[in-house]
Amino acid sequence: MTRPDRPLRRGWTTGACATAATTAAYQALLTGEFPDPVTVYLPGGQTPAFALAVEERGADVAMAGVIKDAGDDPDATHGALIRATVRHAAAGSGVTFRAGSGVGTVTLPGLPLPVGEPAVNPVPRMLMREAVARVAGTYGGTGDVTVELSVDDGERIAEQTWNPRLGILGGLSILGTTGIVIPYSCSAWIDSIRRGIDVAAATGETHVLGATGTTSERVGAEVHGLSGTALLDMGDFAGALLKYLRRHPISRLTIAGGFAKLSKLADGHLDLHSGRSQVNLDHLAERAAAVGGDAELVANIRAANTALHALQLARAADVPLGDAVAEAARDAARDLLRGSEIPITVDVIAIDRGGTIVGRAEPG
Repeated sequence: MTRPDRPLRRGWTTGACATAATTAAYQALLTGEFPDPVTVYLPGGQTPAFALAVEERGADVAMAGVIKDAGDDPDATHGALIRATVRHAAAGSGVTFRAGSGVGTVTLPGLPLPVGEPAVNPVPRMLMREAVARVAGTYGGTGDVTVELSVDDGERIAEQTWNPRLGILGGLSILGTTGIVIPYSCSAWIDSIRRGIDVAAATGETHVLGATGTTSERVGAEVHGLSGTALLDMGDFAGALLKYLRRHPISRLTIAGGFAKLSKLADGHLDLHSGRSQVNLDHLAERAAAVGGDAELVANIRAANTALHALQLARAADVPLGDAVAEAARDAARDLLRGSEIPITVDVIAIDRGGTIVGRAEPG
């Protein structure tokens, strides 16, 4: 998705939207009237107001829904309708959360929620509990309620997220630590990488694969016989993967990716996105020279159109540039992993656009 060429508009997390829906539904349960718009209180002191998209009141139940606005962030949940259905509960029970249609349930260890719990993260739970207490204090309620959260079409939307890999089944997670979505910060993706490492460790994985894309993941998984919770879709965020692994080590890491992206990692770049780091053809030429490339090849690589063109030139000259880049990428990754509690062995697999392996770095 193309980033707009203008100041970017911030949005609201699923957690903020769920808090707004819960606030409105509980107020309606106590008073018979839905506040619209409804104000929520975020951890940073912001007090945004949300319009209700749906509302429904029964004898002992109230439901309100808010449409998520992610601002200018390319978020899979933008436009999703997030509903909260609130019912009175037994005295002293406090706030209990349930997963309705389109909200996932935790089925694997390693997440910040016990297995069997609705996938409603700790900060959104805190915000909703505070909102319930605030409404109860204003309108004379007990604060003892069941909050059932649902997301229209959430199970389908969740297929575009990490949830199935993390063992969150049946739908989306209710997320957010600040309540605010910062466009193109990719915070949700980075958080998913961290949760993926946590789940891998908790399920006993000793060898994980960080891949830049679907093809490299398939190739790396086939080479090493890995599947399930061992697979980490790091995308362009090599730095996020490596820094979290340094603090939460797993003994073996394979990095698999396209030759061009791995050439950036080899040069020390930790964000491999084309808009935030560039292939350095001079460095590729120097690496070709170091593994036997003659002066003509080196000059041609410096003048190459793309990293792929440089690789093609090297392969035609029978110069193992792919291996050289993979080895440099491995060494850069190992440098960043130094200081972890246990040694982490790293190997690297470089592929071309067709999925052919063009470079390997053995474990080291």
